[in-house]
Amino acid sequence: MFVRTVRRCIKYGLYGGVAAGCAMVATVRLQDRDYNSFAVVRLSRAVCTAVEIGRTYNKMLYSKEWDRESKEYFEVRAEAHQICAEKLLELCKANKGVYVKVGQHVGALDYLLPNEYVMTMRILHKDAPPNDVKEIYKVIKQDLKKDPEEIFSDFEPEPLGTASLAQVHKAKLKDGTEVAVKVQHYFVRNSITLDLYWMEFIIKSMSIIFPDFQMQWLVDETKKNIAKELNFIQEGHNAERVAKLFSDYKWLKVPKIFWEHSTERVLVMEYVSGGQVNDVKYIDEHKINGMDLCKKLGDLYANMIFINGFVHSDPHPGNILIRKDPEDKEVTVYLLDHGLYAELTDKFRYHYSKLWLSIIARNRDQMKEYSVALGIRPELYALFVCMVTGRPWETILTGISTTKPSSKEKQTFQKEVPHLVHYITQCLETVDRQALLVFKTNDLIKSIEYALGLQDKMCSFMTITKCCNVSVYQYESKNAESTITRQYLKIKYAWRLLMLYFYGVYLNFYHRFNVG
Repeated sequence: MFVRTVRRCIKYGLYGGVAAGCAMVATVRLQDRDYNSFAVVRLSRAVCTAVEIGRTYNKMLYSKEWDRESKEYFEVRAEAHQICAEKLLELCKANKGVYVKVGQHVGALDYLLPNEYVMTMRILHKDAPPNDVKEIYKVIKQDLKKDPEEIFSDFEPEPLGTASLAQVHKAKLKDGTEVAVKVQHYFVRNSITLDLYWMEFIIKSMSIIFPDFQMQWLVDETKKNIAKELNFIQEGHNAERVAKLFSDYKWLKVPKIFWEHSTERVLVMEYVSGGQVNDVKYIDEHKINGMDLCKKLGDLYANMIFINGFVHSDPHPGNILIRKDPEDKEVTVYLLDHGLYAELTDKFRYHYSKLWLSIIARNRDQMKEYSVALGIRPELYALFVCMVTGRPWETILTGISTTKPSSKEKQTFQKEVPHLVHYITQCLETVDRQALLVFKTNDLIKSIEYALGLQDKMCSFMTITKCCNVSVYQYESKNAESTITRQYLKIKYAWRLLMLYFYGVYLNFYHRFNVG
């Protein structure tokens, strides 16, 4: 049955997709003469990779009957996942652009996808394929109407970093100011429509072959967000907005934008240097307090998600630099790459905050109520709560505030994920779309905590609880119908903060004297 499905998909689907793709190439207005052949090569790679992945799974897993609980099955399945993840990585590196963007998203979904895919694709967070500097100069000249030599006295040909849609080079303006120049890959603007079409086609084809593979939500999110990320003017405005929102965070810095040299495809920013936030060697050498750093990040992102609703949604390690010079009292955190932000509505933040508070209180009725409010089917609320927290259900019922995360817990979670893929994808298909970028942000912050070895310290737990209470109070007070109700809510809020303070003292005592 599986083989017949694959053959039908290839015969009627993949060939049809190639034909449609080629027709699209023929109708796109092109700036580069060789773009037609470039697009066809990219399409061919995608087709071949999709077929190879299907054949690999068919040969290794679906062509024989397995005892799904046997050790041999788990070993073969892990091997199949690894082989196919490496094929997908090769495709992303070769086709670049949107393919790398999707690969990076996969690399952030620690608790939602097989570990082989997550760990393999994570390399794209710091090792995306670069373009030749000649192509960079071409984009600068087209957008700024000047040769790079007229703008910069020095321009380093090797990029500081390469992302899915652009790469960054160090340069000097004519007045000697050191800057970072972010330039969009030359092929992205022309290829974006076709890439999105083909990515959606492949995912739909794979969902026919593998019923558990339902990733339309990823296509929808990429389509929605890609236009924002392609506009560097919007990225500059995002940077200035977040700098203003968190101006009282003296340890947080956002690079200044040089607007006179910036366009939709070229962004010139203040140059900053430091170590990546997960660079343990840099942290040790510069005597940075890892716990303090962890708390700062937890505070920043909890405020973004629960209070301000303006969330930096790509916090992978390459986008968060840290620096501490010998004369500095505390670490400075530089927040980079402001192309993608989630703007959360008041209603979403209220429901999400209430969900977190119900999890902390172990109130199963409210967990279900607010999961449903976020779009989850009632029978899947427990799984959704596990996805939100990244903790097993047994731990949630015991109390996440008094049970430290552990490597064994994470291994147990990831071991169960393959059995639950069908239900996880159902949650991702129906959940309020605002939650998807929040999930991505949470997973990346968790990965930083693990890299620093601080996952068991629960750095941000109390901050999240406090921010949830602030969010709930603000929403209920704003929607209160009378002054008396607002005064009651104010007293209730003050009481909650007082109880939270004493609870924090209790937790510190508990973890110091009773746990590990």
